[in-house]
Amino acid sequence: MSRLARPPLPAWARRLRPAAPPRLDIWRGPLRHVPRWVARHMPKGLYPRSLIIIIAPMVLLQSVVAFVFMERHWQTVTQRLSTAVVRDIAGIIDVIESYPQDPEFATVTRMAREKLDLNIAVLPPEPLPAPAPKPFFSILDGILSEEITDQINRPFWIDTVGNSRLVEIRIQLADHVLRVFARRNSAYASNTHIFLLWMVGTSLVLLVIAILFLRNQIRPIQALAEAADGFGRGQPMPQDFRPRGASEVRRASLAFVQMRDRIERQIEQRTQMLNGVSHDLRTILTRFRLQLALLGEGEDQDELNSDVDEMQRMLEGYLAFAKGEQGEDVAELDLEPVFAKFATEARLKNKKVETEVIGDPRILVRPDSFTRLITNLVSNALRHAGRVRIVGRHEGRWLTVTVEDDGPGIPADQREEVFKPFVRLDTARNIDAGGTGLGLAIARDIARSHGGDILLSDSKLGGLRAMIRIPA
Repeated sequence: MSRLARPPLPAWARRLRPAAPPRLDIWRGPLRHVPRWVARHMPKGLYPRSLIIIIAPMVLLQSVVAFVFMERHWQTVTQRLSTAVVRDIAGIIDVIESYPQDPEFATVTRMAREKLDLNIAVLPPEPLPAPAPKPFFSILDGILSEEITDQINRPFWIDTVGNSRLVEIRIQLADHVLRVFARRNSAYASNTHIFLLWMVGTSLVLLVIAILFLRNQIRPIQALAEAADGFGRGQPMPQDFRPRGASEVRRASLAFVQMRDRIERQIEQRTQMLNGVSHDLRTILTRFRLQLALLGEGEDQDELNSDVDEMQRMLEGYLAFAKGEQGEDVAELDLEPVFAKFATEARLKNKKVETEVIGDPRILVRPDSFTRLITNLVSNALRHAGRVRIVGRHEGRWLTVTVEDDGPGIPADQREEVFKPFVRLDTARNIDAGGTGLGLAIARDIARSHGGDILLSDSKLGGLRAMIRIPA
């Protein structure tokens, strides 16, 4: 028997085997969309998210404290005060009904006012007023009614609504109606708002302090992000940038500065090496040209000159791809003259180029490399199509340049392959016909060095649509 084989269990063993516990998955049913909804509506920035981390626990804590206070303190104190007031009223009723009173009830009225701080009046028998509507939220109304029912258990009417500092209570006696005016603060914990005000006030003070402190902590992170973004777009380091903030942010800033210095040194060394190689190879090609000129005219000489020209063009392409023009400084470039130049070149080739600039035509890029980026795309379109449309859209923080043509296009499954160096298509649409296969590779490298990219898709004109999108 194989080690992995397992004999089947008999029927009696299967019956005795315990059933698997039910799976509890709270994210099924109506709750399955909650995480997605929270992620979609959560702020994206670090500063607002940090504020939520500070505010949410504070609000939760204050809510719990307020609830516990309302439940344990406010209601308890009101209960005890109302119990004491109703107990005094019950005592007055016992005195009225147990002992003889003068016709005006002056004695018991004076005792209630002086000893119990209650203003009472014994009225002739009359029906009690109609019950008033209960307030939406009133602890005093509910607790006082319960205490009168428990201790006195006679028909009564109370009025606790309004801004008056007095509470009116009427109780139906055997032959009279007892009307009592009690101070609201004698039956109700009326100073609770002081606690709430202190709680809200201290929370606001702590929140302001937290916001100011958090802003100082977030600012170095934002400066580091801007410096990193500028470095990716070839912009110089901000003059006021320096490692600051928390120790972790300082370490990240220092690591970024050191990384930038190493990359700049490598680029400078590579540029110097490529300049030397370029100078040496151009010198050799120049000697070839001189030797061919001394040989005289002939069919062989024409072929050799063609080979030298091909070598010159391939050399320029290889060096341009390897160099990447990283050393160029950022400057302002006007798109309208660049597009007009393409239109002029198209007319010389008896082809049609339509241009349009939407928004501000001035952008901050590396002018030479960005011009070469557009030139590679437009030259490829003019090589394979008769009509080309160039549209530049500069709105907000983004620049979008689309180059569309009516040529044969590129199959969808090969649009990423053409960006690889030295890739040349075998179909009718060859990106770099007769060249080195570096046209789109150089274009995408320039676009990404500006913090953007190039995307290929189908054009409404019937051919290829190349879209450049970079921050500007």
